[in-house]
Amino acid sequence: MPENTPEIPLGVLDLVPIPSGATAADALRNSIDLARQAERLGYARHWFAEHHLNPGVAGTSPAVLLALTAAATSAIRLGSGAVQLGHRTALSTVEEFGLIDALHPGRLDLGLGRSGGRPTPAPPGDDGPRHTPNGLLIPPRFSFEHLLGSPRIALQRKLLLQPGAEPQDYAEQIDDLLALLAGTYRSPEGVEAHVVPGEGADVEVWILGSSGGQSAETAGARGLRFAANYHVSPATVLEAVDAYREHFKPSAVLDEPYVSVSADVVVAEDDDRARELATGYGLWVRSIRTAEGAIPFPTPEEARAYVWSDADRALVQDRIDTQITGSPAAVADRLEQLQQATGADELLVTTITHDHRDRVRSYELLAKEWARRGHTRRP
Repeated sequence: MPENTPEIPLGVLDLVPIPSGATAADALRNSIDLARQAERLGYARHWFAEHHLNPGVAGTSPAVLLALTAAATSAIRLGSGAVQLGHRTALSTVEEFGLIDALHPGRLDLGLGRSGGRPTPAPPGDDGPRHTPNGLLIPPRFSFEHLLGSPRIALQRKLLLQPGAEPQDYAEQIDDLLALLAGTYRSPEGVEAHVVPGEGADVEVWILGSSGGQSAETAGARGLRFAANYHVSPATVLEAVDAYREHFKPSAVLDEPYVSVSADVVVAEDDDRARELATGYGLWVRSIRTAEGAIPFPTPEEARAYVWSDADRALVQDRIDTQITGSPAAVADRLEQLQQATGADELLVTTITHDHRDRVRSYELLAKEWARRGHTRRP
């Protein structure tokens, strides 16, 4: 390893995308294969996201995906990015991960996220775009307010929650979950609860967040690992990691803050080929941000056939501008820039292309270039 080169592990964030013309079964087989390839290539982690009512995304249950993938791999850490606690309980989450850990001990990352929360308001004068001192683009803040009033989002909430149910306070839920894992849970009346399997499970607990709000503050205050989402909300990644570090208190888990940052990436042998493979990305992001639900990932030809309006472009511009595409060297340069600007201890890479072989090749090219630069190690 070159002298003074930081060791920055790479992980995979997998949405289990369904390409146009394919089925959910195809997507699941592709993702299990990708996890095998990621393990072979030396990636540190393979995480599965949780999404619902999206025609183009098959990742509805991280725990089920983890069980399937753990049986098909042997060493790579597997995790959720993230279990959405807004429609779950601490007990059900610990039980599910405890079941998997019982057969695959020491390999699980329990990534936790809020769902249904309101976006953090922008600080006065924070209207972007701007660049960090090392040149990382921080685009204008995107408002997610329109999604909160979407009939599809309301239906999703209705179908996920029991009638009349309201989510538990997020920080309280995290505390309950940690106590159940540790075997220290007591009800307000003093009754103990012990989860078998689950109590004592050898899992790493992470909190995921897109802004400097409750998720970042809770992760810091409890001394947990934190994953910030540059790929979801690039405008707020710096405030997220800053809030986490500001609120961090040492714990039995960590003596100092530990941060992972995600990025949308497409790598090919040259810049032109990478841009071609990423052609469908804008149309796919548009389908998410209109609250229609993620469409099956289009081919470049399908994407080029779409007639864009100014409103469409405004919906996706921040994501287009911050997607990292190009040759292995070009992408690694920008990932180093992201790491330096955020102080990330790890990077989490999410890549979607229409053809599964191109997706695997993208991760392969990046892994080789990252190792060549001396960044690779297991956490």
